[in-house]
Amino acid sequence: MEPIHNATVYIVDDDAGVREALAWLLRSRRLLSESFDSAEAFDERICGSFEIKFPSCALLDVRMGGMSGLAMFEKLIGYGLLPTLPVIFLTGHADVPTAVDAVKRGAFDFCEKPFSDNVLVDRIEQALAQSGAALAQRSEHTSLRARLEGLTERERDVMRLVVEGLPNKLVADQLDISVRTVEVHRARVFDKMRVKSAVELVNLLRNL
Repeated sequence: MEPIHNATVYIVDDDAGVREALAWLLRSRRLLSESFDSAEAFDERICGSFEIKFPSCALLDVRMGGMSGLAMFEKLIGYGLLPTLPVIFLTGHADVPTAVDAVKRGAFDFCEKPFSDNVLVDRIEQALAQSGAALAQRSEHTSLRARLEGLTERERDVMRLVVEGLPNKLVADQLDISVRTVEVHRARVFDKMRVKSAVELVNLLRNL
């Protein structure tokens, strides 16, 4: 898999040896990382106005002194950072059932210690790809909403009827305007929404 530019892997583990080994492994694969010795330290980093702007994922140890990885995962859900920040749990054998339950709740995966370097990096790269896709989708939604907000009230009226499948004559009758006026507004809607047909417009609005 090609390296994912500007990607960051957040390592959260209270074992310094594990943190250092993971950071070295990621550097060897040209991946940036940030390490935290507790869930509390990671929480302090991401709380508030923190926003995922580039592909990212988190490696969370299930069991740590203080806040557990599972409790941190619940916070990530509460912060609305999933799925732009996929979570891979690092777990001992005894914690596998807990990790499986977390995957059912939206975690990306878990890797049981001791883990295979290659398997873990493969899953990290897949998590980063998922993060990138989620970020692209979020960006598209933001752009689409901005385009919708750029429509005038009359253009929105015309668009609503066009999306319902009404021909220009019936749109004109419903809005009590001329067919020519409908054509002008329809063309402006298509231009502002960056589509070339009513079918494209319908498909675009389904993404909201």
